[in-house]
Amino acid sequence: MFLDRVEVHVQAGAGGPGAVSFRREKFIPMGGPDGGDGGRGGSVVTVATQDLDTLSDYRYRHHFRAKPGANGEGNQRHGKKGEDLVLPVPPGTVVRELATGRILADLMLPGDRAVVCQGGRGGRGNARFKGPTQRAPRIAERGEPGAHGSFVLELRILADVGLVGEPNAGKSSLLTALTRATPKVADYPFTTLHPELGMMDEGGGQALLADLPGLIEGAAEGRGLGHDFLRHVSRTRLLLHVVDVGTASAAAAKASITQIEAELAAFDPELAARPRLVFLNKLDLTGADQVAAAVSQWLADRGLEALSGSAATGLGLSALKERLIRQLAQLPKPLPLAVEARPQVLATAFVVRQDEGGTRVIGQTVERRVAMTDMQNPEAVQRLANYLRRKGVERALAAIGLTSGAEVQVADVTLIYRPDLVIPRRRAGKAVARHEDAAP
Repeated sequence: MFLDRVEVHVQAGAGGPGAVSFRREKFIPMGGPDGGDGGRGGSVVTVATQDLDTLSDYRYRHHFRAKPGANGEGNQRHGKKGEDLVLPVPPGTVVRELATGRILADLMLPGDRAVVCQGGRGGRGNARFKGPTQRAPRIAERGEPGAHGSFVLELRILADVGLVGEPNAGKSSLLTALTRATPKVADYPFTTLHPELGMMDEGGGQALLADLPGLIEGAAEGRGLGHDFLRHVSRTRLLLHVVDVGTASAAAAKASITQIEAELAAFDPELAARPRLVFLNKLDLTGADQVAAAVSQWLADRGLEALSGSAATGLGLSALKERLIRQLAQLPKPLPLAVEARPQVLATAFVVRQDEGGTRVIGQTVERRVAMTDMQNPEAVQRLANYLRRKGVERALAAIGLTSGAEVQVADVTLIYRPDLVIPRRRAGKAVARHEDAAP
């Protein structure tokens, strides 16, 4: 089953906690701290592979989680990095943020890859906290939570030529005749419900052709197959507009051409300017030659080239192949879509917000520091309080009139504010809160 758009929800692995350990060997009774660091959590990575041509692997599974990092150990043994979670996708897949629609990656070629969620850093072991004034630290950091998010994977077919036209114009029959592909062909609208591909060989040249679902009036607004069709047109270098002149009058054929031009322009003005050939199909039927002559002259007056023939009998297909190969040789390869950078904030910045939900401290560095603090360890809590005081968090809370004993939310932890100490009260939940002021 062809599938070209899915939503996925991913969670990168958390970093492993650091270890609290002291070297204890014979004749070395006071060996000092030797707790190792935790390993970094695994990231979530999308990779384009030529083994896939659809997103059907994600039809029934939408939630994915990477492996966490391993715990640090004594003797300064660091934890193993969590294994990255690789999500294979077909070439031509665009990765977007679900909430904003922002483009994060355009994986056009096999091997293209993008990290969509970064694994959390491993916590530092107590060996990292040894200093001149702290010879035997009994603190270690928890691992940093991994990033998480929801994304849209959107496949856009990478074809050289896209066959466009109304339903039953004969696009599927033409694809079969040009490439020996085997799309479903029948005498009723919307036989083609998803793109069909075929490789055309002509004179030592090759071109990948895509039979795209038929356009109807209102497709740019989503009617019929709408955006599902137009998404795939956007990748093709050359459009081959197939028009039925065997069962339609000249006036109907002209109206069909005008309608499809309007739908392409409504979806994306650049599509209307895309290089285009018109193939007047079904020339083998009675009276089709007079209709084709009238339409060809009308197109020529508008500066468009038209070729005539029949997909059923093969009439005119050799000339069409040669013309397609010749024009493709003059057209550049498509470029990836522009990736929109995620908004960044200064790593040391934070803001204090008050609303009906209470008081929150929001900032990348502060949230990370709180998340990585072992709240069951009084020494670690005191160290956190000193850090918040140095960073000016205590002054900011006092400036808004916060009184001693008030609750303050930082990341997923609720703290009790005291001017001389910030004491953890409870953890709000397992999920790590994400805020617009924190860099993802």
